[in-house]
Amino acid sequence: MTSTPVTRNVDGLTFAYHEAGEGEPLLMLHGSGPGVSAWSNFRDNLPVFAERFRTIMPDLPGFGGTDLPELDEVYPRAAAKWIARLMDELGIESAVFVGNSMGGAVAAELAVLAPDRVRRMALMGSGGLSVGIFQAEPSEGFKRLFEFLEEPTRERMIGWVKTMVFDPRRITDALVDERMSNATAEGVLEKTKAIFASMFDPRRQAQYTPLWTKAASVTTPTLLLWGRDDRMLPYDQAHFANRWLPDVELHTFSRCGHWIQIERKSDFERVVIEFLTRKASDLTEETGGTRHGS
Repeated sequence: MTSTPVTRNVDGLTFAYHEAGEGEPLLMLHGSGPGVSAWSNFRDNLPVFAERFRTIMPDLPGFGGTDLPELDEVYPRAAAKWIARLMDELGIESAVFVGNSMGGAVAAELAVLAPDRVRRMALMGSGGLSVGIFQAEPSEGFKRLFEFLEEPTRERMIGWVKTMVFDPRRITDALVDERMSNATAEGVLEKTKAIFASMFDPRRQAQYTPLWTKAASVTTPTLLLWGRDDRMLPYDQAHFANRWLPDVELHTFSRCGHWIQIERKSDFERVVIEFLTRKASDLTEETGGTRHGS
């Protein structure tokens, strides 16, 4: 498995993605942030999931090797529609999903727009269906991210990636170098700013019903995964979605920040694979009621 993605033209948009394995389709949607791509987010997890699934890791629109289309609505909803088009191009009618942060919001948007296309979803430190209850807004992680976008220095990149993890020893020079190179490549900062601008534009917000207000109507079986020490999308956000999603479980990782797939790699893979491969009859209790886990 190499870092070079495959590209496809999807309705005029160049989409980049990695694919490995056979079986039930699994789409793994990465988060946002400076220099992110599917490969940077999930490359170490791909071999494990490829043993069980036809695993597809797309670069979301505007990230990595995928073009940014014109955004006439908030980004997660627009990206969900493009993921559906990519699925059409790849001959995938429905799939299971893993969504990290922004990728979780995109998966959840697709589950609302086209429930038959998302069989199950595991959402990690996800936006969209979650909402802050106790923590200040913006979070520490978002503050550091916006500071970097305003002035993209190495020092500010280090400040941001440190908010992603519980253990700062995971922040190596190689990691910072890779993210700096990706984030400062030609056109990347402009695309990243446009993506976040779409989410905070009052005109687009006025035309958009927040996903969390529809949480009770989401029928897709959902696993929420959260680092207890997440400083990007703090842990208190997990509890709104855990209360209102009809078919939900919540798994919390101690001594873990926003990058669960890195800090708790083996546990993340084990828990997600168990959920995604569980028999449908086991997803709810025998009484047919909602199952809540912790």
